[in-house]
Amino acid sequence: MNRRLTWRHTLFGLALASVVGQCLGFSLGASEEAVVLAAPVVDEVPNTASETAVFAGGCFWGVQGVFQHVKGVTSAVSGYAGGSAETARYERVGEGDTGHAEAVRVTFDPAQVSYGSLLQIYFSVAHNPTELNRQGPDRGTQYRSALFVEDARQQKVAQAYIAQLDAAHAFNAPIVTSIERDSGFYPAEDYHQDFLTEHPNHPYIVINDLPKVAQLKQLYPQRYSAQPVLVKAGN
Repeated sequence: MNRRLTWRHTLFGLALASVVGQCLGFSLGASEEAVVLAAPVVDEVPNTASETAVFAGGCFWGVQGVFQHVKGVTSAVSGYAGGSAETARYERVGEGDTGHAEAVRVTFDPAQVSYGSLLQIYFSVAHNPTELNRQGPDRGTQYRSALFVEDARQQKVAQAYIAQLDAAHAFNAPIVTSIERDSGFYPAEDYHQDFLTEHPNHPYIVINDLPKVAQLKQLYPQRYSAQPVLVKAGN
């Protein structure tokens, strides 16, 4: 069973997000706390006008919502990575045996924001990289922490940054983020796109994801864009 579906349906039965927080013992302050991290020592040298990178870190609603508010990001699409095209469907991925992770494909201008800077935000704000096959209330390999690298340059930067953070003991537990080859990204169903922006009062968003966007603004104001880059903006 898809655990987030169960969680989501339970929350839908309550009228107000604030009531949910009181009843379930959650509050905005009870969400994952962001960790202020040093910038990567090793980073890419911009040599293209546009680049893509795929990030997985639990439910894609929040990861997408964070990256949509980063300056220099031109697109952030929720989808599935790590499995085959045949199983790249929400209900199927939710069974946890497809190899897919819920992921976000980020397209960005490396002259404005580097891959290393996106990694800094990913590890600091977008998710908790010390949780194995889970994030918050969600459980399963489809919620794993993973970087799907496009090329050797991204792999080098990702490996170096994880080593840098581990050496600095940036977290209270080891980083479990896997680095995997990007063998294909499959956009998620339309109703998942821009979910945070379209459903800001959804209890799951209020509890788990809005705090991440607030932390991005607070901790990295120079990277924050008040206007999100939406998938459906041109529709």
